[in-house]
Amino acid sequence: MMAIRPLVSQANPPRISPTFSSHIKPSLETREIALKALHSKMSRRIGAIATLASVLLAGDAIFNKEFANGLDFSMVAPEQTVEEAESVIRGHARELVEVKALLDSQSWGVAQKELRRSSSRLKQDLFTIIQSKPGRERPPLRKLYEVIFSNVSNLDFAARDENASLVWESYKKIVVALDDLFSII
Repeated sequence: MMAIRPLVSQANPPRISPTFSSHIKPSLETREIALKALHSKMSRRIGAIATLASVLLAGDAIFNKEFANGLDFSMVAPEQTVEEAESVIRGHARELVEVKALLDSQSWGVAQKELRRSSSRLKQDLFTIIQSKPGRERPPLRKLYEVIFSNVSNLDFAARDENASLVWESYKKIVVALDDLFSII
């Protein structure tokens, strides 16, 4: 038994390294303090970048009329009633369909602007009407809403690319969807 004890004690001799402190695990509290400091620095940077970006974008949207015409942030007018939406929706749909004259003359840029303007008004009216309907009547209206405005986007991109065949394909789908919409409403 005596012969085994020296072998065991020699098998695991204690080692002390000069960088002993690097092997010590930091305490949970030390880690949390470091993470909070890192997070607060990152949060401040991200906040500063986001603030600067929003100021620059807002300034561009306010002072650049051409840029601002393409954007319409009002999805639903809170003051718009269902009766008002139902009374003007046909006129806004007619404005959207009348973009055909601009497409015929291949005035692509002007057609895009008019398409965006008229479709944003129609989108607002249709959304107000859909929200006023009972739950069981909404799905077919939502489907038509999706068809109309996905094709409006397709038409907009096709006009930008001056792709006449895709422009007319999207335009026809919009007209058919509008006819279906007005048969339901």
